[in-house]
Amino acid sequence: MAESLFLGIDLGTSSSKGVLVTPRGEILARASRAHETSYPHPGWVEHDAETVWWQDFLALSRELVTAADGRALAGLSVSGIGPVLLPADSDGRPLRPAILYGVDTRAEREIAELTAEIGANEILARAGTPLSSQAVGPKWRWLARNEPEVFERTRLFLMASSYVVHRLTGEYVLDHHSASQCDPMYDLAAADWARDWAELTAPGIELPRLLWPTEIAGTVTAAAAAETGLPQGLPVTAGTVDAWAEAASVGVSDPGDTMVMYGTTMFLIQVLADPRPHPGLWTTRGVLPGTYSLAAGMATSGAITDWLRKLGAGDFGDLVRRAAEVPAGSRGLLLLPYFAGERTPLFDPDARGIIAGLTLNHGLGELYRAALEGIAYGVRHNLEVMAEAGGGSRRLVAVGGGTQGGLWTQIVTDVTGAEQQVPGETIGAALGDAVLAAVATGAEPDVRQWNPVATTVRPDPARAGVYEEFYTRYRALYPSTVDIAHFLAAEQKAAEKPGT
Repeated sequence: MAESLFLGIDLGTSSSKGVLVTPRGEILARASRAHETSYPHPGWVEHDAETVWWQDFLALSRELVTAADGRALAGLSVSGIGPVLLPADSDGRPLRPAILYGVDTRAEREIAELTAEIGANEILARAGTPLSSQAVGPKWRWLARNEPEVFERTRLFLMASSYVVHRLTGEYVLDHHSASQCDPMYDLAAADWARDWAELTAPGIELPRLLWPTEIAGTVTAAAAAETGLPQGLPVTAGTVDAWAEAASVGVSDPGDTMVMYGTTMFLIQVLADPRPHPGLWTTRGVLPGTYSLAAGMATSGAITDWLRKLGAGDFGDLVRRAAEVPAGSRGLLLLPYFAGERTPLFDPDARGIIAGLTLNHGLGELYRAALEGIAYGVRHNLEVMAEAGGGSRRLVAVGGGTQGGLWTQIVTDVTGAEQQVPGETIGAALGDAVLAAVATGAEPDVRQWNPVATTVRPDPARAGVYEEFYTRYRALYPSTVDIAHFLAAEQKAAEKPGT
């Protein structure tokens, strides 16, 4: 009898991906679909749930079900960008586009208000994380203040994964990890909603039932089966945020394991046995019951490299070749990668990108290498803050599209002085979703077998001294230019206002 298969689908910032996997971890089929992200105003970043999330899911599920060629499916898990805020009516119909995670900075006023009302120390102690653009709570208050007609009609709130789960199963659920990023609405120690703060933040909103990402939320309904091609009755897990599903895809599950995700944004997740709140990081619940995590995220990383690619009208292969010919230090260039503000550990939405040291002799190769190095300095900064919080990186695992080619991972390893393991499969969260579906249905997958380490990147001592000098200047550049950056950010916002 043929083995049943597991389906994993991830809804990302700029594309969605899916995989079909055997119980031994063999990937039988892959599918992907690009989509657009909306930037309707400065600081606003949105997705339309129907045209982006659901249509992507439909296309990927149909393609992968066809690839199954009649073989039975045992389970499905969906991950997505998060935390996000999608207000919906009582039937789960979206009332506006989803407000995305920390890259959407519209709720600065509400962050300050809620912090003052509740208290910064109280929020850190109970929720584990200071309020920032990553938090969902302030975005609820923004919605009530700026779109009261939408807020008054809202009954449910969904994220990318829970929206799809609701459409597939009819169940209104959210996983504990995603909920723990709804600051200040979740009590980290109690592993439950902080209902008093939730009522203060989003009064009258029905809160979803909480499950772990490895728990079954429900099964595919007859109506959803007809629309998606999935079999009726297929078990569907609660799902989770994409980065945490990606960590599951590479076995980042033991305390001290740290994932470094090279994507549109740079993201780091370190597994903890107990919470370690720090004002410069996010402390959350983990994917598995009883676990916690320290998380860090840079607002831009791959987005900068893509910006340079577009400016140069070339391709990534050409830019990587040029940058590889440039020595460490980019011939005297230093880049602050705060092109969309910065998340951890600065929590400064008005930080701005800076390229210091430019001369007429610098070209695209130097600029591209300076971007990779600047992002690497940001990774080191975050790892150092994780250490300050009491975490300890026992093992670094590199994932994401930016691991391809090896130059970027080598630069990060040289800057941090830490080895990085690169798995054989870097498809990421979709594979992690398949792992979670397997766990939820009792299959007990061996992730070391599913996705073994392919290469280990080791530091080059010859570059250590150069990067040590540059890192010191990197850390000094932000505080010495922050007033100018904030002035320019204000000018940019003013210029974008209607009538200016």
